[in-house]
Amino acid sequence: MSDRKWRPRPAIALPSRRRGAHYTVRDLLTESLNGVSAKPSRLVISVVGTLVGIGALVMTIGLGQTAAGQVATRFDSVAATHLEVQPATASGADGKDHPTASIPADALDRVTRLAGVEAAAALAKVSFEARITAVPVNDPSSTAAVPPPIVAVSGDLLAAVGGAVSGRMFDRGHEERVDRVAVLGAGAAQALGIENAASSPSIFIDEHAFTVVGILESSEIEPGLVDSVIVPLATAQRDLRAGPADTLALRIAVGAASTVSHQAPIALAPNAPDGFTAAAPPTGAELHGDVQGDLDLVFFMIGLITLVAGGLGIANVTMLSISERRSEIGLRRALGATRRQIAAQFMTESLVVGTLGGLIGAAVGVLTVVIVSLAQGWTPVLDLGLVLGSTVSGGLVGLAAGCFPAVRAARVEPADALRDS
Repeated sequence: MSDRKWRPRPAIALPSRRRGAHYTVRDLLTESLNGVSAKPSRLVISVVGTLVGIGALVMTIGLGQTAAGQVATRFDSVAATHLEVQPATASGADGKDHPTASIPADALDRVTRLAGVEAAAALAKVSFEARITAVPVNDPSSTAAVPPPIVAVSGDLLAAVGGAVSGRMFDRGHEERVDRVAVLGAGAAQALGIENAASSPSIFIDEHAFTVVGILESSEIEPGLVDSVIVPLATAQRDLRAGPADTLALRIAVGAASTVSHQAPIALAPNAPDGFTAAAPPTGAELHGDVQGDLDLVFFMIGLITLVAGGLGIANVTMLSISERRSEIGLRRALGATRRQIAAQFMTESLVVGTLGGLIGAAVGVLTVVIVSLAQGWTPVLDLGLVLGSTVSGGLVGLAAGCFPAVRAARVEPADALRDS
């Protein structure tokens, strides 16, 4: 007979610390999913916070990329049909750049004969600083605080720069007669207190009276014209000491940019074509980067703030869940669950909630971008990495939001929890 004393078996086998080590990943997921789905209303509240944050992030950045793409596409189409020809420059003895050639007086006749050129205009900035006032001169609002710049023009300006004018543009007859007429940019007209050109108002450039025949509302290629006073080149050369034209603005047929940019300098100076440069206006690629960068930064900050708010919502709901489940936590600890297992369960619950909110939020954000783009007639632009990354970000936010509540849950003592229950 054995010397060992007989001991009665307990009615319930309590798991030992060693049994806690056999707590598998499957057990962890099962317990976490059961905890998440125990109260659907609480799950919905937790998911909504992350859903709104991720949805706002995807929507704002997606709309920013789409808007930037539309601006870039617009400028690319403009650049494909416009060309600028200017004299080449070289550094002089004074350290400043000086033109190495001058645009001939018959430059417009030369370039308009080229195949692919549909319209052309010659522009010269008047460096003569003149006092510009509107009639009546005793009206305080008729004198601009800073006189608008004066630009002398010859040729078909509206077609060459893609401009729109209310009233009319001076024509070739005005140039041949050297008439004192002017077209005001919208900004210059506002500065001078002139609302429209219907009554043919007058302005004074020093002692010379010019009749305003139109107001330039917009210009695709030369936006500075909207803030300028535009006069005929011949008139500016006679009255305002203007020099020869320094820029040729060309409207060209689609696909003719390469040919015209090669032929235009030759047409202007057959013996020294290197004295001129022909190039398209700034392309939309640079503009796309600038616009998209600015919009992305603003929209990213908005989405990030909303996402942080969603994470705080998950943390609050998880803390509430821990308070309600103290007895459950105490019982599991009494049955052998370790602190690590308790913390892992609540962190996994927060991860599931955050991932679910991120997935739904990304889908809502994508759907919003598509709907807005279709309504505006745009082409939606969405980065696949942004969508996938947003879903992962939702899970990471949930995981981060669950860290503190999980630590609090792991510190619950079995005796205290069971006594409180």
